[in-house]
Amino acid sequence: MSKDLRGVLTALSTPFNQDETIDVDTLKRVVDRSIDAGVDGVVAAGSTGEVGALSSEERLLLIKTVIEHTNGRVPVIANTGATSTAEAIRLSKAAEELGADVLMLITPYYEPLSLEETVTYIKDVAGAVELPIMLYNIPSVTGVNLDPATVRSLAEEVENIRYIKDSSANWEQALQLIHHHSDVIGTFIGWDAYLYSALAEGAAGVMAGTANVVPDEIVAVSRRIAEGDLTGARDLWNDVYPVIDALLSVPFIPSVKAGLTLQGLPAGSPRRPTADLNAEDLARVQQALAALPQRVG
Repeated sequence: MSKDLRGVLTALSTPFNQDETIDVDTLKRVVDRSIDAGVDGVVAAGSTGEVGALSSEERLLLIKTVIEHTNGRVPVIANTGATSTAEAIRLSKAAEELGADVLMLITPYYEPLSLEETVTYIKDVAGAVELPIMLYNIPSVTGVNLDPATVRSLAEEVENIRYIKDSSANWEQALQLIHHHSDVIGTFIGWDAYLYSALAEGAAGVMAGTANVVPDEIVAVSRRIAEGDLTGARDLWNDVYPVIDALLSVPFIPSVKAGLTLQGLPAGSPRRPTADLNAEDLARVQQALAALPQRVG
């Protein structure tokens, strides 16, 4: 399998203008914020990017903008999964043509499928493109869990299935993927509270929405772990964890946007019906950011 994709991937927030159109100029600044901090890749049209509230054409606009603005500085992972096989194939082929490096494939949501139907969908979409595929396991949304045995079977059978983002929040399952199946698939943990633990256990990487807000600090933790300095990494993690915990303890999409705005990068409001943070939740995020020690590295 490819060893190219590793480290910290930012699940990019999608900025909106007041009329709820995509704010392309601010999106470019959001991309630069992560890349300048040293992240190892950026993710367009993921869950943190409010993919469920976007039209297919808006998703492609996001992907195109991120690819063009990134301009090869880091890999771009494009989420091209959809509620139908045909639409997922259309989006995947379009993202491939636009120059994405990896396609992230969320499985159909809204109407839960059987595991067999889900596997068929994955094989059909992966077979329609040549780019590496990252499976996206988020059973709280899809109603279907991609268990480690199924993941291994898919990676062994389908050549371009190379990675998985596991957002199951099932730590035992995450450890099984990392320790028993890393010979066939690279595991990225998509649950930000597990960031330190996942990297210390040997995950290929992490995909973090909170990296929009504290990218320097998360990259610093990752680099210390990669150097084998678990104690130094833990010290840095102790600094940043309260911010991550605050962002995760209130509605997440608006908390990320609030975090960006509090740090001088206004990302607008979430797309309705998702609301901005209430005053109490906003104060919690603000206090956590204010208490963050000013040190990285």
